[in-house]
Amino acid sequence: MSEAMTLETAPAPVSTVPVKIRGDKVSVFYGEKQALFDVDLDIERNRVTSLIGPSGCGKSTFLRCLNRMNDTIDSCRVTGKIMLDNDDIYDRNIDVVELRARVGMVFQKPNPFPKSIYENVAYGPRIHGLAHSKAEMDEIVVSSLRRAGLFEEVKDRLDAPGTGLSGGQQQRLCIARAIATKPEVLLMDEPCSALDPIATAIIEELIDELRENFTIVIVTHSMQQAARVSQKTAFFHLGKLIEEGVTEEIFTNPVNKKTQDYITGRIG
Repeated sequence: MSEAMTLETAPAPVSTVPVKIRGDKVSVFYGEKQALFDVDLDIERNRVTSLIGPSGCGKSTFLRCLNRMNDTIDSCRVTGKIMLDNDDIYDRNIDVVELRARVGMVFQKPNPFPKSIYENVAYGPRIHGLAHSKAEMDEIVVSSLRRAGLFEEVKDRLDAPGTGLSGGQQQRLCIARAIATKPEVLLMDEPCSALDPIATAIIEELIDELRENFTIVIVTHSMQQAARVSQKTAFFHLGKLIEEGVTEEIFTNPVNKKTQDYITGRIG
């Protein structure tokens, strides 16, 4: 293989893990400006996939395509195809509310509702009719808080405002809220960027536990975090997917020179 080929093309890695989400030639436009260019990326079931790259590279834009959050931006247009199992999520017959129940999201800054801890978690299940009695709702709330590693810390104050928790606790409350609707996929957009190192370590440990039950996609600016929490990493640059593969291989033996330059701090 020529040096030019080595620099510009990364062979698609072969994986035997089932694919949960398949992105095929995904492009995103904000008005006349194109933000994402023909992205092909498979998200594997019950794995953590990290999206890395410099600010403005398109990683959060791609993440927001996966549950159609970009629909909230009037000037935004998405082309290509994104399949969730066998469903084309941009098909006109897809119920977006139902889609977002299947593909939950945790944002960069903790954003608990101005409600009690209990009501924060109960909100989604109530909207989607997942509980038919108070006892069922109690079970969902407690189970979600346990999964988010928060129940023991808040079990005696479920009626207290969610906004009164610490930053790390608020983010775990938001994770509990996201998983309460029993999603299949959990999207995380820099979930630790506003947290201190101790809270970050707790969230990272939680992510590792959650992947047993959820497919997780995380956008992170921290390459160390990507290396710690993910099994697969995709590197974006200037709206293009440059390289993707097993996380360890991406960080230790990248194929594309741009990936190597980013990892070693020459770009970004």
